[in-house]
Amino acid sequence: MSVQIFGEQNLPDMPWEERPSGSNEPVWRYSANPVIARNPIPSAPTVYNSAIVPYEGGYVGVFRADHKCNMPYLHFGRSADALNWDIDDDPIQFEGAPEALRHIEYAYDPRVCKIEDTYYVSWCNHYHGPTIGLASTKDFKTFTQLENAFLPYNRNGVLFPRKINGNFALLSRPSDAGHTPFGDIYLSESPDMCFWGKHRYVMGVGEKWWEAVKIGAGPVPIETSEGWLVFYHGVIGTCNGFIYSMGVALLDRDNPSKVLARLQEPLLCPEMDYEVTGKVSNVIFPCAALCDAKSGRLAIYYGAADTVTALCFTTVDEMISLLK
Repeated sequence: MSVQIFGEQNLPDMPWEERPSGSNEPVWRYSANPVIARNPIPSAPTVYNSAIVPYEGGYVGVFRADHKCNMPYLHFGRSADALNWDIDDDPIQFEGAPEALRHIEYAYDPRVCKIEDTYYVSWCNHYHGPTIGLASTKDFKTFTQLENAFLPYNRNGVLFPRKINGNFALLSRPSDAGHTPFGDIYLSESPDMCFWGKHRYVMGVGEKWWEAVKIGAGPVPIETSEGWLVFYHGVIGTCNGFIYSMGVALLDRDNPSKVLARLQEPLLCPEMDYEVTGKVSNVIFPCAALCDAKSGRLAIYYGAADTVTALCFTTVDEMISLLK
């Protein structure tokens, strides 16, 4: 491997499959997809668009679980191998929430990011419309809710795994109250995980049709010697609705609002039955990634058709080579 990877990324036992024989695709699907199928817990028939991180020799996750009433909430789960999951049937109960935020009407599409000795959860939280909720934990037993990052409306809040120029950094996608028919990615900074500013445009919808409607950041960015590797979703509008695919870009390490490279074609489009058919058809929504620094292997988790959780693989070298 020629590209250096920074951070706590030594995961030799993470999920992995070699590229299928005869394939030259830069990203390939796990042969046993979906890794979380329908009806994984009694309270929720669907779990998808969720966050997974290594923790104490195993793996933990904060999962989007859509209850039978169709409202989404955040649930905690654990796994020895990041494939077979034990997910709590009850939603996470956040402590210490500011009074105005104590009632959570819905919560969805979480990410989990370790910064120094603390894990931060970001998600789409309801406060007179969708915005970015934040919480912290050190042990995945107590979750302390922080102030929302932004005014409504906003989605796809994704933290960087270290401070940049002394500040926390967060990608987000300003939106509207509905199924947003627009959207670009912005960078914001905070000295204290409370007050966010220095908002900077990062990148907008692409020239290609597959991402011509809106885009949104996916997994926590991966820091490499070439820049921040960022996976994201791109959306096209068709006569039968939106189609979500996965893309990749490279951002400057010291100034992540600067795009160094961006692949013009999607890495993964809805093709398999579990991606094409579900609660919302034709959706690939990347939201978590595991990376082994020594080998450069990447395992990317994505929500499929807003119904199940699936997994695909690639390598950091493969992605940087494509981008450069």
